[in-house]
Amino acid sequence: MKNRFEGKTAVITGGAAGIGLAAATRIIAEGGNAVLWDRSRDAIVAAARELGPACSGEALDVTDFAALEHAAVEAVRDHGAIDILIAGAGITGPNTTTWDYPVDAWRQVIEVNLTGIFLSCKAVVPHMRARNAGRIVNIASVAGKEGNPNASAYSASKAGVIGLTKSLGKELATTPITVNCISPAAVRTAIFEQMSQQHIDYMLSKIPMNRFGTVDEIAALICFLASDEASFSTGAVFDISGGRATY
Repeated sequence: MKNRFEGKTAVITGGAAGIGLAAATRIIAEGGNAVLWDRSRDAIVAAARELGPACSGEALDVTDFAALEHAAVEAVRDHGAIDILIAGAGITGPNTTTWDYPVDAWRQVIEVNLTGIFLSCKAVVPHMRARNAGRIVNIASVAGKEGNPNASAYSASKAGVIGLTKSLGKELATTPITVNCISPAAVRTAIFEQMSQQHIDYMLSKIPMNRFGTVDEIAALICFLASDEASFSTGAVFDISGGRATY
């Protein structure tokens, strides 16, 4: 496999499981280092055991800016730079109508899915600007484009990630730092445990390919956007939805 990430370090939020772990696995296989920022220390330890010395991590909450700032400084100290940020930590929240949606649950979903990505970018971008180099890939969702019923907070948070990506991409457009996001349809990961079966069935019914995506398929697109090959794309949204999205 081509060593696109030789000598490069990627920070991956939510990186100890699911899509984040698949991206870390591919980056390491292509010569890079992966630093996992995840809530679960046990999952980080298990991932590092599986992936070897090129994988490390820190247990933190992506809504805690002080923890993110500290972790960014440590990553730069240990690896010399943060070349790539893949911001993918997220939760689904309950599946219910907007008028029945619990206010506390709404705030939690927005705080983790949207504010967490904003804070991760805020912690990492100054280090990239200091070197005038970097790749940022944010994980949005097709729900942020279309708005899934009974998932208003999740849909709104992912729409916010799309808007944030476009803003930050334009702010950094005169630099070599690119900022893009992907909008996957549903991918079967542990996050399905947070959803009702009715909602899972609804998501599958919307995918023309009539299957869920795989974490490896999503990681392939992430790694392209995180590589030097994607040098002329910024502030963009890349669909990977089995034919679901129409714009």
